[in-house]
Amino acid sequence: MSKTICRVGLVGTEFMGKAHANAFGQAGRFFNLARPVRITAVAARDETKTREFAKRWSIDRPMARWEDLVVDPDIDLVDIATPNFLHAPLALAALKAGKHVACEKPLAVDLETARSMRDAAKKSKAKTFVWFNYRRCPAVALAHQLLRNHRLGEIRHIRAQYLQSWGGPKIPLTWRFKKRLAGSGAHGDLNAHMIDMARFLSGDEIKEIHGAVGRTFVKKRSVPGGQKSARSEVDDSFSFLATMAQGATASFESSRLAPGHLNGNRMEINGEHGSIRFSFEDMNVLEFFDAKDKKKEAGWRRIMVTDQAEHPYVGAWWPEGHVVGYEHAFTNQVSDMMRVLASKKPVIPLADFHDAYQTQRVLEAALISARDGCRVKMTTVK
Repeated sequence: MSKTICRVGLVGTEFMGKAHANAFGQAGRFFNLARPVRITAVAARDETKTREFAKRWSIDRPMARWEDLVVDPDIDLVDIATPNFLHAPLALAALKAGKHVACEKPLAVDLETARSMRDAAKKSKAKTFVWFNYRRCPAVALAHQLLRNHRLGEIRHIRAQYLQSWGGPKIPLTWRFKKRLAGSGAHGDLNAHMIDMARFLSGDEIKEIHGAVGRTFVKKRSVPGGQKSARSEVDDSFSFLATMAQGATASFESSRLAPGHLNGNRMEINGEHGSIRFSFEDMNVLEFFDAKDKKKEAGWRRIMVTDQAEHPYVGAWWPEGHVVGYEHAFTNQVSDMMRVLASKKPVIPLADFHDAYQTQRVLEAALISARDGCRVKMTTVK
């Protein structure tokens, strides 16, 4: 087992850059890491902001060019926390240089680009990771354990929602609303998480898309820094229906225009012996219904997933009943990544480039279904 420090080069200093920097900095303070880790370099396009970021997060080397960071011999793992269109060039260059790579989701802006990333990872000896951080909420990890222990029996229905409200007409035309830079809108941003979670929890793959619909309600947005407006090129909302390979039906709904929903990531799974449901806005709770209970006592159990001895990841954090938050899922993922880099098994499975490519296939199939108004078998999307 290697105990040499894993030296991380972070690319990106905005929302995700902060989340990742915090996670790498906190992991060793709470977990007995299988391999110690530290961010030693950071790169972003704004040199002044990059220097300020490096100072704030105690990173030794701010760098002006990511091209220099990914080939730096003093970097072991390149962490990609950038807009979607930069994922591929960064990852491909890092893999070519022999670096391990951790990449934000979705894997790429389109299936062809994601395929090139998957293929490069397959040829490399390096490890790859994708930040599907919701897997590492303790309640979701517990749901994974319950499903692997067959507590629900045969899965029959999966219902996934990811609803937000931030994308109204006052929001300017940032990169998230440009197809070339983002790939898609709510679909790639939000449904990517829900497709991954459905696949991860069920242990099953999507077999067919039966229908899909995407809508752009805010047609034009203001261009930052001026008086002009331009067309929004991506969906504001996107929904689709699917069948899983083992027969379960699945529905997926995402929106950035759902008033009353801030980060409404919700998943419900119904099986022959019971059901589970999870809502990120109450992220320390998993609800479980055991269909084997007698009707007199039957009902949903509200499981507070905060027991240090029984619940995944919680032992590293606070006493029972003291909840964790959004940032802890990232820190939990860092701990698991270091386990993998030390040749140990993670607490629960991590997504790598091959795994994230399977989610990208589903994203693509749903886009085809919405565009052509047709059913799409996953065997035709490769």
